[in-house]
Amino acid sequence: MNDSHDVRRMSRTKVAVTAVLVLVTFALLLVLGTWQVQRLQWKEQLLADMAERQNAAPVGAEEISALLASGQDIEYRRMRVTGRFDHGRERHFFATHQGQTGFYVYTPLTLPSGRTLFVNRGFVTYDLKDPALREEGQVEGEVTVSGYARSRLEGKPSVIVPDNDPAKNVFYWKDLDAMASTAALDASGVLPFFMDADASQVNPGGWPQGGVTQFTLSNNHLQYAVTWYGLAGALVVVVIGVLWRRRPFAQSR
Repeated sequence: MNDSHDVRRMSRTKVAVTAVLVLVTFALLLVLGTWQVQRLQWKEQLLADMAERQNAAPVGAEEISALLASGQDIEYRRMRVTGRFDHGRERHFFATHQGQTGFYVYTPLTLPSGRTLFVNRGFVTYDLKDPALREEGQVEGEVTVSGYARSRLEGKPSVIVPDNDPAKNVFYWKDLDAMASTAALDASGVLPFFMDADASQVNPGGWPQGGVTQFTLSNNHLQYAVTWYGLAGALVVVVIGVLWRRRPFAQSR
């Protein structure tokens, strides 16, 4: 009798544990599916904002600063600024462009207000990292640059991204504070965002190549949501099937 009781108790425990695991798995699949739906809505809104902002009238650095201070999103907002490049303090961000490996050149632009804006002037190939090899493109004097506002990063975006190497002036993620400090700039005078120069900025000698901003973003969230919800539905079908097969056995006892 004790053995039979122990077997029944173990069987009930196994069923309970299995039920809990199934419920947890089902809930997790639903959470993942819902998260992808939310990501889909966010991505669609971002793409719509990007399209709208590309066609908007450009604004100055002061307007971008005001939007940022009020908590608004500044990504991809068109802007136009006037100032003087400080080429001796340019920073290099490791990048690929049109199948080539090289760097985006981030150069401090001194504005009439005295503040500094880091401008991504565009791409140079790996062998042109040294500014001395592209002196023609180091434009002097006052210039007007048009492009897009880009937000700063508050930290390294992923553990798989390499650490920046300021000693070699090679950045793998846009650490504005590190860019400013290694360029010996007063952080209080550096605007808290970046600017990407657009394709209208044609530099003498062809380098850097402007217009590197990416406006095409992958949007597979609907597919992912269908996958997670589909797995949740399949799990329900499997459970129903198991319970249905056990039904005659349960009735015979």
